[in-house]
Amino acid sequence: MNTHLAAVTAARTAKVVGLILIVSFFVDFLILLFPFQPTNKAWQIDLATALVDRGIVPLVGLGFLFAGYWIDSMDDGSRPSIDLRFPAFIISSILGLMFLLIFPLHLNNVRQASASRVEQINKDAQAAETQLQNQLNQVQAQLSNDKVRAAVEQQKSQIKNQFAELLKDEQRYKQTLENPSIPQAQKDLLKKFKANPQELDKFIAQQSDPEALANQQRSTIRERREEAEKQARERAWKSGLRIGMSSLLLSIGYIIIGWTGIRSTGATQSGGRKVPAR
Repeated sequence: MNTHLAAVTAARTAKVVGLILIVSFFVDFLILLFPFQPTNKAWQIDLATALVDRGIVPLVGLGFLFAGYWIDSMDDGSRPSIDLRFPAFIISSILGLMFLLIFPLHLNNVRQASASRVEQINKDAQAAETQLQNQLNQVQAQLSNDKVRAAVEQQKSQIKNQFAELLKDEQRYKQTLENPSIPQAQKDLLKKFKANPQELDKFIAQQSDPEALANQQRSTIRERREEAEKQARERAWKSGLRIGMSSLLLSIGYIIIGWTGIRSTGATQSGGRKVPAR
């Protein structure tokens, strides 16, 4: 009697756990559908990702459910009042088909989203370069004015004198190098100027040359564009591979469970039919 009670309790617990897991997945599925935006690629990608990430939940639920019925079958004194195995096989087959469809759709959506992202990155980079060129043209136009050019030359001379005085004063030079609030890049420049005073003239000339500054900024824009494109492609590749392969594996598992169960149920029903007497 105690063995029978334990078997009934274990079977009922397994069935309840299995049903809760399966139902919770479909509740999450309904919640994820809102706001419903079937034409939005980003929404489709997010939905597919969320479903595949939760895809193992109903699979575990099916395992608990079938384990409960298996425990019932091992106990001669237990007869299940409601048999949910055939509906569970149907649900498993539907889930298998759903995850099988997600596999190519997600890969295509990720590919299109990646291409769109790369195109947007290129547009932003081109807009930044165009803006930089316009600013360069404005600066060059201003430098054509004698007064502006004279002011720039005066400023260059002041900056050069400030650096020269700093480099000549050993105490100030050492204090500057030991100052933790000064960036290391600036300290390296001071060391370079100290070792070769001609580097100071080159540096001031480069910093006051709008064309050279524009080329530096243009190189920075292109480097950032290439890095952004690389990251966008890597994220798309990782997402497509992870979600795509997981979806394919889930579809195989659900289809095997569903079709095997339906065939075995059909064979059992066919074998259990009695031939009518003539």
